Amino acid sequence: MGRESSNEWEDEPLTPAGRLFAQPEMRQIIHCVVGTKNPFDIDSVKSELRKSAMLQHPRFTSLLVRDHRGREHWRPTQVDIERHVLIIDRPLSDADHDSAVNSYLADLSTEGLSMEKPLWELHILMAHNCAIFRIHHSLGDGISLMSMLLACCRKLHDPHSVPTIASSSSSSSSSSSSSRSRNTTWPNILWNLAVTFWFCLVFALEFILRCLCVRDRKTPLSGGAGVELWPRKIATASFSLQDMKTVKTAVPTATINDVLFAVISSGISRYLDFRAPNGVQEGIQLTGLAMVNLRKQPGLQELSNLMKSNSGARWGNKFGMLLLPVYYHRSNNSDPLAYLKRAKAMIDRKKQSLEAHFSYKVGDLVMSTLGPKFASWLNYRILCNTTFTISNVVGPQEDIMMVENPVTYLRANNSALPHALILNMVSYAGRADMQVQVAKDIIPDPEFLAKCFEDALLEMKEQVTAKI
Repeated sequence: MGRESSNEWEDEPLTPAGRLFAQPEMRQIIHCVVGTKNPFDIDSVKSELRKSAMLQHPRFTSLLVRDHRGREHWRPTQVDIERHVLIIDRPLSDADHDSAVNSYLADLSTEGLSMEKPLWELHILMAHNCAIFRIHHSLGDGISLMSMLLACCRKLHDPHSVPTIASSSSSSSSSSSSSRSRNTTWPNILWNLAVTFWFCLVFALEFILRCLCVRDRKTPLSGGAGVELWPRKIATASFSLQDMKTVKTAVPTATINDVLFAVISSGISRYLDFRAPNGVQEGIQLTGLAMVNLRKQPGLQELSNLMKSNSGARWGNKFGMLLLPVYYHRSNNSDPLAYLKRAKAMIDRKKQSLEAHFSYKVGDLVMSTLGPKFASWLNYRILCNTTFTISNVVGPQEDIMMVENPVTYLRANNSALPHALILNMVSYAGRADMQVQVAKDIIPDPEFLAKCFEDALLEMKEQVTAKI
């Protein structure tokens, strides 16, 4: 942004994705949850905020306004920290800390942000040693915002260094590169191109049909139009990353994401066995909508790279969608590792199809030609026609601290959607926490569903270790 001759900052138009998330049907708030070992020093928190990288970014110091044509812009303004930091001194309930914080998050999931100030807030739950960053999705996606959050943290054992950010695909990229080196003959190249073209065609058609008319059959997990307004509940499923790494060794070249989706597939089947033992058809499809980072450098990015205009990383919203089907199988008749084999085969085909890139390009084209209202309608339709949402953000591998306070956990979730089930996972220091957000009138027992996911991973681990 530059200055006008009157020394006032110019308004900056929103990006196409930012305009999409400014529409009423797609308005989304991202909640970054930080648990700490000790209570917060409020004065220190406010002092760090004032000098943080966050308040050097123009989107965090601007109002979202509309001009006379209804087009959205960022308008720079002065930030009053006192209006953005909300202190909750009293205990939220007599429940344990996790349950109390999750209940508070569930209430926030149906609330918006005031448009009279920049679109972020920090809620500090003093009695629970927890801070919740509420950030409008038009400011950026989960990768951008987690990178911004970690830029405000330091390594626990090296207070002068920012956290190390690992790529989510460093290991898989090396294996894929070695695979490519073995398949560089012309017949293999032509075959791979033909397979990629076929998958692109099939999955592009499937994506378009999902936007327009094809929808999942109704199950005890189904949402639909208007469900985003229903009351919510949240539970946390916790996993050991070492357990996930052990499980992925059962299938050659499998990744943590393959294991995660296998756990979700198995956990959903377990839950449906309990909730509808005779009411769900064997093999019925439940489709997940996965958000995929499309930056050239996968995983989280250093904030300095995101802020460079010529960087392949780039700040903002840079993600596509994948349609990931889950098939119900009675858990007492299934091999636990069969879920991993099916998940890997399906995700490998999806990667080869370029479906995530296709969905991003289609969304960008629709926004540019038909406007945000039609793009919002299409996105809302695909949400109504699928069953659940899933996202996975890789966090720092080492212990970190915020305002000299050791961080005990990192979690994330977002505003309610037409889905009755939303799954958001963040890994941190050897642990992965998945927030299980549900419409409580459809899925009244998210704690049991979270346990189904945890038990699914443990059963897969036992199966692997028994074979060693």
